[in-house]
Amino acid sequence: MSAAVKSADILADGRIARRFNALKAEGRAGLVSFITAGDPDPATSQAVLNGLPAAGADLIELGMPFTDPMADGPAIQASSLRALKAGMTVRKTLDMVRGFRERDADTPIILMGYFNPIHAYGVEPFLAAAREAGVDGLIVVDLPPEEDEELCLPAVAAGVSFVRLTTPTTDEARMPAVMRNTSGFVYYVSIAGITGTASASNTAIDAAVARLKRHTNLPVAVGFGIKTPDQAAEVARVADAAVVGSAIVTRLADGIDASGAVKPGTVEDVLGFVGELAEGVRAARG
Repeated sequence: MSAAVKSADILADGRIARRFNALKAEGRAGLVSFITAGDPDPATSQAVLNGLPAAGADLIELGMPFTDPMADGPAIQASSLRALKAGMTVRKTLDMVRGFRERDADTPIILMGYFNPIHAYGVEPFLAAAREAGVDGLIVVDLPPEEDEELCLPAVAAGVSFVRLTTPTTDEARMPAVMRNTSGFVYYVSIAGITGTASASNTAIDAAVARLKRHTNLPVAVGFGIKTPDQAAEVARVADAAVVGSAIVTRLADGIDASGAVKPGTVEDVLGFVGELAEGVRAARG
């Protein structure tokens, strides 16, 4: 069996595919929750990560802290800085995934971040370590399709999905290039801007999902700007998953006092908010 065929089999039978197949069988969309690894400290972040599946997260995006997160708004930028200040690294991010996998063998984890830290780590060592830790996919926002040989193709060959972003400005001519080599799911960025700022209209999201479905059979997840359970429910009526990041990160930030210490009950409060989002998503097509 060739390496390409073997990697295709891994992706087709991997945790991401199995989860979306299960969601389809249930007749509902999924909730993709985002947190930044190590925010505000490794222990708190691990506790939140470990609790996300029970709170209702169907898939998890785990942000790799970076000093120049150009696609992210103020909330996630601040979370990256808190995590880096607490000593977070790529290696420690992978350690978090290993810790999570000791408790959960089923929930997909997709690492989201930027290429520079991966390049510094070394692409092949990073992919081997990510695969061994239990990572299922990557979202690397600053690598366009023209740079697929840098990371996308090696990732797919290693059996790690490479999830691509599309935006309202991705036109018909560009779409085939964006979809090429994309695997796992397609992440539709519903606004032309940074995370956690404006929110797209339901009409615009409906049209965008319909357009993407004409270009791919992959599930479509919609994010950027979803802040409430009602907004998550609106997205879940038409998309295969709703992605919530900044609102969760902001809830976590609200649980930090002026000295930077985490207030009692913060982990439970964050997971409770994720539970409210999950209820909205699960009821969306009821």
